[in-house]
This record gives sequence, structure tokens and C-alpha cells, in this order.
Amino acid sequence: MPLEWTPAVDRLDLVADPVAKAISEAKSPGPALSVAEIDPELADTAAFCERYGVALEDSANCVIVAAKRGGETRYAAVMVLATQRADVNGVVRRHLDARKASFAPQADAVAITGMEYGGITPIGLPADWPVLVDENVTRRSFVVIGSGVRRSKLGLSGEALVEATAAEVIALTL
Repeated sequence: MPLEWTPAVDRLDLVADPVAKAISEAKSPGPALSVAEIDPELADTAAFCERYGVALEDSANCVIVAAKRGGETRYAAVMVLATQRADVNGVVRRHLDARKASFAPQADAVAITGMEYGGITPIGLPADWPVLVDENVTRRSFVVIGSGVRRSKLGLSGEALVEATAAEVIALTL
């Protein structure tokens, strides 16, 4: 079953509230950001890619990292292609100047972002969170990411992702 992509600005009902707000407030979300409705049972990357015929290298995952230093916890979003793994304990930890960095607990990630687990996206995250995008993501002309909910996906170029999130581009993978 092929995906039916629509400009996200025309289907804000398909994304999480924080994502809809970010899209609505963007200067020009336009056609560069698309959304497609999917079966929420197939939101996990491998199942989604198999069912909808999307190559793993055209899908990027967003992980929320909890960075700790001196009793303070800061959060960041990390975007890597589905074919790669983020170096959270090395590159990410050092970049965030943290003593310890780990994946945020699922309950915390969901509560703080206002998004569903398995659909978290860097679009619509708190403004003070750093968004780190692996350089390989930026090379994709079209990449599929979460929409904040499990029943849809967003699609855009890697460069548009960086622009939409004011992300920092670095080499993040192992």
C-alpha cells in the first residue's frame, strides 16, 4: 500500500498538538513538509518500512537523550538514519557537555514532549532543547520521521529537517 503524502499544513489533525503548533507557527512550512496517515500498529520503523515499502536508509529515528551533569538533567533530541546507531555515550555526551548521557525513560519522553512513544519527532519539541542531526540524515533528499503520533509519519528532505528544527549537524553514529 503506497503512502499518500499531503502538505502537513493542510492536515494538522494527523500530528501531535505540539507538532501542529510548530507547523502553524513556522514561517513557511509549505510543501517541504508532508504527512501521510499510517496504521498505528505499524509505526515502529522496521514494520513501517516493510509494510509501506520505505527503505530503512530513508527513515530517520528520533531519540530523546537525558544528559546529566552536577545534578541537573537536560534533554536533547538526536536524529539518525534507521540503519545507524547514535553514539550516545561518546559523541552525544561530549557534545552536550554531560557527565552521563542515556536514552530518556519512555514515560519521561512521552510526558515532557506531549507526543506518543514511537512517534516522537524533533518538530515541536521545547525550544530550549538542542536537536542534533547526524550528517547522514542531511544527505537524504526525502526522509521519513515521526509526527508525534503513531498514526502518521512526516516526510521532508534532510536539509529541511535541519532548517525546521534549527538543528546542529554533526557525525553522531557509531
